[in-house]
Amino acid sequence: MKKIKFFLIGLVPGLIIVFFVLNKKGVSCSGYLPNSRVIAETLSKDFTYSDDFKAEMVHLKLNEKFLKDSIITSGKIDFDRSHAQKKPCPDYVLTYPEKNPVYEITFEKCDEKAVLNSLKKLK
Repeated sequence: MKKIKFFLIGLVPGLIIVFFVLNKKGVSCSGYLPNSRVIAETLSKDFTYSDDFKAEMVHLKLNEKFLKDSIITSGKIDFDRSHAQKKPCPDYVLTYPEKNPVYEITFEKCDEKAVLNSLKKLK
């Protein structure tokens, strides 16, 4: 019992200190999840749009800034419908927003570029 008491006396203040130090630096663990990693890698690549994708962007009156800053950045990858292990370019299905999706994008993430193939408005 004495060992547990000493353990907790050290653990609790240590966790509090680590929490405040990391929180001050703006560190988060969200970048390690598969969804965040795929989105971060995709945003770091050059975007290429298919003709269908461009036409649908014009039809839905979406611009590239909204596409990158909102839809892709805040979207959710549907790994059940994606082919993440496909070679040489895995393809993904992204929905936005996470709850009650309105847009669905299918894209391929190659080594040099991200090819956006289709854009659908779901509702």
